[in-house]
Amino acid sequence: MHKVRVLVVDDSSFFRRRIREILTADTGIEVIGEATNGRDAVEQVIRLRPDVVTMDIEMPELDGISAVREIMRRRPTPVLMFSSLTVEGAKATLDALDAGAVDFLPKRFSDISSDAAKARQQLQQRVIAVGRQRAATPPVPAQRAGTARPAPETVSAPSRSARAPRASALDVVVIGASTGGPVALQRLLTRLPADFPVPVVLVQHMPANFTRAFAQRVNGLCAVQVREAVEGDVLRPGQALLAPGGRHLGLIRRGGLTVRLLEPSATQFYKPSVDVAFASAAEACPGRVLGIVLTGMGADGCEGARRLKQGGSHIWAQDEATSVIYGMPGAVARAGLTDRILPLDAIADGLAQLR
Repeated sequence: MHKVRVLVVDDSSFFRRRIREILTADTGIEVIGEATNGRDAVEQVIRLRPDVVTMDIEMPELDGISAVREIMRRRPTPVLMFSSLTVEGAKATLDALDAGAVDFLPKRFSDISSDAAKARQQLQQRVIAVGRQRAATPPVPAQRAGTARPAPETVSAPSRSARAPRASALDVVVIGASTGGPVALQRLLTRLPADFPVPVVLVQHMPANFTRAFAQRVNGLCAVQVREAVEGDVLRPGQALLAPGGRHLGLIRRGGLTVRLLEPSATQFYKPSVDVAFASAAEACPGRVLGIVLTGMGADGCEGARRLKQGGSHIWAQDEATSVIYGMPGAVARAGLTDRILPLDAIADGLAQLR
């Protein structure tokens, strides 16, 4: 398998050197160039044709967000942003994702993991996963993401839409995502009508300062109400509640279906966790859940999906062709837990038609 070729972009020579040292310590990665500003980055992407670009946000001449937008226009290439975990950093990072970046990582590696070796490994794994997924499924223009070549198990022509359970048979739709998830979730949620008949719970791997900013951003684009969940929220139709970063979201029966926020244990890497949300939903409303696993690295959601299926609930997974990373949906598919494997737009259509 070929090495993943990376262009490192940052105006700090110290940070560029640090990233190069970490990445090249993995034999599956080759750093093929460095750029000190966004304009230089665009030129080098065209000339060097890297598999992945790591990009800072604040740079001279052309900032990282503008550079991502230009790269996506001239030669679409997966871009990983480095971000500060602040409210302002969250807004800038979400702007970069809107511009076409596939994912982000904290610029302070201690925010990835308190274990320095694990933090370095996470960076290497993310770069390799994004680079190799791109090699397997070349980039699809955003406006055509749902019309890319179907995976073998997608629903057949002519409709290619999901056969959804009736709304009356569901208490909640729970959607889990990681890498590539913010853009995918925005695409799904903007297709839902204001009177969407089933409450929605969203679990996106994100830091604490990011989930509120993300919910506020998506809420401004959607007919349904989208906000960050708080302890004691009662689920309602026409509303999507986003699990807060750094905590798990569970569901209990207390009058209505109610949010319970849980503190993660030291051994739980994903905070929030799709597995936790799925398992909690399986217990609170057995057989009455539609679980959806979208693009993301790793296998979070697979064990929770197993719990849902054991109780008689439904599972959809995003297909490989429209996933930024096919880790999470691929794990569920390989475990034989899916009722449908669908392009992203077919998932959106299936939800929008839920009655």
